[in-house]
Amino acid sequence: MARVTVEDCVDKVENRFDLVLLAAHRARLISSGAELTIDRDRDKNPVVALREIAEETILPGDLEEQLIHSLQKQVEVDEPEPDVVPMIPSPEAMAGTMGAADGGADAPDEGMSFERMTEEELLAGLEGIVPPERKDDV
Repeated sequence: MARVTVEDCVDKVENRFDLVLLAAHRARLISSGAELTIDRDRDKNPVVALREIAEETILPGDLEEQLIHSLQKQVEVDEPEPDVVPMIPSPEAMAGTMGAADGGADAPDEGMSFERMTEEELLAGLEGIVPPERKDDV
């Protein structure tokens, strides 16, 4: 019965490898409790899946989409545009804003100004940083 079913499916799905992938995916869905679209007639799940494809009760395109979705590990999400990141103020600017006796803890941030930079500029700046030399103490 299965050989005749495969020959019936070749005109629906031209590539036999694709047919095997789709029928195996459908057979797994049937095993996990998916509703059948044809009568079982004492056939096993792979044969039922092939018969569903041959009789076009399940479309190969739909099975292919389900298979691709089930194999995806990460779903692509549209991310928003990168925001501008403020630069860290220089030590001179920090010293100018510390007016309180306790080191500026209660001082307002009115005198502090920030430069804006993009994420690309930040990454370019980080690439220019040289790590300190390693001293081996033996």
